[in-house]
Amino acid sequence: MDGIADLREIMEPLLMARQKLRDEFSRLHKKVLDLARNDKVCRQLMTIPGVGPVVSLAYTCTIDIPGRFRNSKAVGPLLGLTPMLNESGESKRAGRVSCCGDGMMRTLLYEAAQVLLANVKKWSWLKAWAMNIAKRRGMQKAVVALARRLAVIMHRIWSDGTEFCWTRGSLPRGA
Repeated sequence: MDGIADLREIMEPLLMARQKLRDEFSRLHKKVLDLARNDKVCRQLMTIPGVGPVVSLAYTCTIDIPGRFRNSKAVGPLLGLTPMLNESGESKRAGRVSCCGDGMMRTLLYEAAQVLLANVKKWSWLKAWAMNIAKRRGMQKAVVALARRLAVIMHRIWSDGTEFCWTRGSLPRGA
């Protein structure tokens, strides 16, 4: 019976610390949800499948002023989601993504793209576009291409003040 008392003495502080962490996580999670819910831009960005409160808040903080970009396609290079060119003499090779810019935002967009491809059941033109790339080039390249496309679409939605269009026929110009 002495071993159980020792075990209880060890486990009780650990369980109390675990409960404190869970309570703090719940409080912070509610705060993130409230911030995203009360921001008009975040609500618009969350109409895109795969984009949730964390991605939309991080995107608005990273981009900050959408008007500083000449067009929406200029967002991809800022986040490091464009292929790196290896040029030598006559050869030109497009390699992996350049990884310049904000690594956290790039990771969040990559995860949003994975969620869109794996977890979102409803089909959209965006998911079909990415699946076509996956058939031709592989799933990894499709996820990176979709992450870049998400960044461009999010900028366009933020600039236009529109919502995500599930069908291809009603897309805004430039998306």
